[in-house]
Amino acid sequence: MGKVIYVLGDDISTDIIYPGRYMATVLPSETPKYVFDDIEELHEILVKGKFQPGDFIVAGKNFGCGSSREQAVSTLRGYDVRIIAKNFARIFLQNSINLGLPTFICPEIEAEIGDELEIIDDRVINKTKNKEFKLQLHHKSRQAIIDAGGLIPYTRMLLLQERIK
Repeated sequence: MGKVIYVLGDDISTDIIYPGRYMATVLPSETPKYVFDDIEELHEILVKGKFQPGDFIVAGKNFGCGSSREQAVSTLRGYDVRIIAKNFARIFLQNSINLGLPTFICPEIEAEIGDELEIIDDRVINKTKNKEFKLQLHHKSRQAIIDAGGLIPYTRMLLLQERIK
């Protein structure tokens, strides 16, 4: 369970998530300080830790459109937030899987800042509004990568399991 800390509209580009003027900074340990730098309120919520681990950012359609820059995902990965969107841009979604960013596709999601959400199986429950919304689940192999924390931890886990056999 978590609260909605911010609601974004459609077509949130990677340049909004991680502005291009910071592209000289690419280390995952440094990129988070530039998250949503042009959306002052959301930037402050994240950078100053005004949220609880597992809280949500809710977005409309085509979240993560634009460039294929991985930094847009790594900057979000620097915070323990989950992203629910009506849908995601293809490359952003693949980058988020590879880096282990918890993403949820929910075409009908309705939520406002402060709403309490809970994810149970294939549903998002907005406890504040007493409504349920169906999730489009990731393929189980993709979800396994996200659950492991990304492609590198997932591969490491498989190699260790193979070594134990």
